[in-house]
Amino acid sequence: MARAAVPGGLSARRAWRDATLVERRPETDSAVTLVLDVDGWPGHLPGQHVDVRLTAPDGYTATRSYSVSAPEHGDRVELTIQRVPDGEVSTFLADGLAVGDAVRLRGPVGGWFVWRPGQAGPVLLVAGGSGIVPLMAMLRARVAGSPPFRLVYSVREPDDVIYRDELAAIAATDDVEVRLVHTRRAPEGAARPAGRLQGTDLLTATGWDGGDPPTCYVCGPTGFVESAADLLVGLGHAADRIRTERFGPSGP
Repeated sequence: MARAAVPGGLSARRAWRDATLVERRPETDSAVTLVLDVDGWPGHLPGQHVDVRLTAPDGYTATRSYSVSAPEHGDRVELTIQRVPDGEVSTFLADGLAVGDAVRLRGPVGGWFVWRPGQAGPVLLVAGGSGIVPLMAMLRARVAGSPPFRLVYSVREPDDVIYRDELAAIAATDDVEVRLVHTRRAPEGAARPAGRLQGTDLLTATGWDGGDPPTCYVCGPTGFVESAADLLVGLGHAADRIRTERFGPSGP
């Protein structure tokens, strides 16, 4: 499959811009969505990420990359940040950045791990923990008549589900199949007991009736992504139809 075109020219995407926080939305005890107004934003595709730079009064700077969590909407960019233990940038963004505060932002970055409206063929999304963030941008970018989407989302416990209410609403439409996999504690009455992602979780969720094979997007911690990709290959998915984005050393 050809790589999707990336919005904005190279110089535009490399430029640092002032971004002002205009809204905060709590998602879980450790995750928050930040809505930023970015003057002159060149646009982005679902699945891309941005670089965020913080500068201290003494001139010390720190830069981290975060996936965009919503489709392009003018100059607005949404990022969902999960607080990382001892993480200086994620902790400040999650707890300290207030509406009206400014940061520096650069992007969008990435041209392979993307989905765009109009892309042909069904889509399987496999998320581990905060790996749901770029996949949520893809779900939110869907429009009527889009190819079938399926989401398998692995979390440790029920309280760790990011976008809980929105995912429940999406699942209730029967338009997208959403399957939650709890690895440490499942909710009371759950049909699936707690345990790590298995091939059967993916097999059930990828049971399309004929047609083209899905493009698979897998995002999460490194260990989770490697395990999920191996499961997909073992189930017969072609390796060139599996796109991965990873971070950190271990999975949920």
